[in-house]
Amino acid sequence: MTQRPADAPARQATPFDPGPPPLQPSTWPTWLGVGVSALVARLPWGLQRALGRPLGALLKLALASRRKVAARNLELCFPDADAATRARLLDEVFTALGVGMFEFARAWWGDVAPMRKNLRVEGLEHLEAAQAGGRGVIVISGHFTTLELSARLMCDYAPLAGMYRPHATGAMEWAVKRGRLRYATAMFGREELRPALKHLKQGGLLWFAPDQDTRRGDSVFVPFFGRPAYSLTSTHQLARLSGAAVIAFAHERRPDGGYTLRLSPPFADFPSKDATADTARVMAAIEEMIRAVPAQYLWIHRRFKRQPDGRGALYQ
Repeated sequence: MTQRPADAPARQATPFDPGPPPLQPSTWPTWLGVGVSALVARLPWGLQRALGRPLGALLKLALASRRKVAARNLELCFPDADAATRARLLDEVFTALGVGMFEFARAWWGDVAPMRKNLRVEGLEHLEAAQAGGRGVIVISGHFTTLELSARLMCDYAPLAGMYRPHATGAMEWAVKRGRLRYATAMFGREELRPALKHLKQGGLLWFAPDQDTRRGDSVFVPFFGRPAYSLTSTHQLARLSGAAVIAFAHERRPDGGYTLRLSPPFADFPSKDATADTARVMAAIEEMIRAVPAQYLWIHRRFKRQPDGRGALYQ
């Protein structure tokens, strides 16, 4: 376990200079959301944690369609659990989501000093070994409610760049870059393959979460909780083209209120010549992270919306 010295300064990310885009009527809801997030980020952390549970309960009521998706995902992924156990887990999922909303706001707009006080960081030696000789490293994670906060905390120890899905509205695109470039060294859109590869070939660290079903990018069906899941082969492709190592990055919110960030040893013999096999290894690593803290995963995403038979009826 590595502890960050109390007086150690946070790593400096690349400044994001462009000002916000012009205010247009169609973007007012986005700007309102950004403004509320920035204000909420400044509430005391103890109050935010206390508000997380009721916020989660409210989200469970208000987001009926997402609640149904989450419940169906839990049914699909934990078929051996009884209905009462899954119901309790569903409540915990939305509690984690409520707390995660405040963590998200702090990661982008606020101060994370309270989270640094009870932080455990494990496995930095794996990252240092992987970088030996100037080799780049791909750091993979899953879509957990702690994702944004954990990435910011990890950037105190490692200069992570990130990949993300660009947004159609200028307001949201500005907010994403403004928020994440407070801590990340760079942000690459998912179509910016050449600069991302250049970053890796120069020995950089590239962090992203390849565990959601997206319409763009080369994808294959691989097992995920025992079911076929349409999954991006991007980890295989980036490693093959750049020669980078691949490390899994797990993170969790502990019951004592602290956080744990954990880097695993690099994947052995990766990449292989088989993109499907490599993608299955990546999904298996993310599944292992989820099983450790199932309530903190973002179950509201329709992970199994596409199936090999083309019918996609699992959420009907």
